[in-house]
Amino acid sequence: MGIIYVEGRVRGATEKEKEARFLIDSGATYTLLPKEVWQAIELKPKREHTFVLADDSEIKRKVSAECYIILPQGEAHTPVILGEEGDEALLGVVTLEILGLVFDPFKRELRSMRMLLV
Repeated sequence: MGIIYVEGRVRGATEKEKEARFLIDSGATYTLLPKEVWQAIELKPKREHTFVLADDSEIKRKVSAECYIILPQGEAHTPVILGEEGDEALLGVVTLEILGLVFDPFKRELRSMRMLLV
């Protein structure tokens, strides 16, 4: 499929902002912020989850529910995983859905999703 990145900014409750380069990961549920990013905007953990990686191993990470993400395609509040040393910024499907976006693997771009009110 290839590796696709999108530039964005994130902001915490303290109004501090930080730029981030996100790998679009259509297999990731939540967006992940590297440690230096979430600490710079002073996010606080709200809970902890166990996540399954592509190799079927499990890791535990803390999650915050108060992150505001700003992308060229839109902006919104989203839950984020608070990464640890060595973790890369990932843009997950929950954030994409909140923003009304979908990743098109054929054109390798983000586009607006068809919104249904059922």
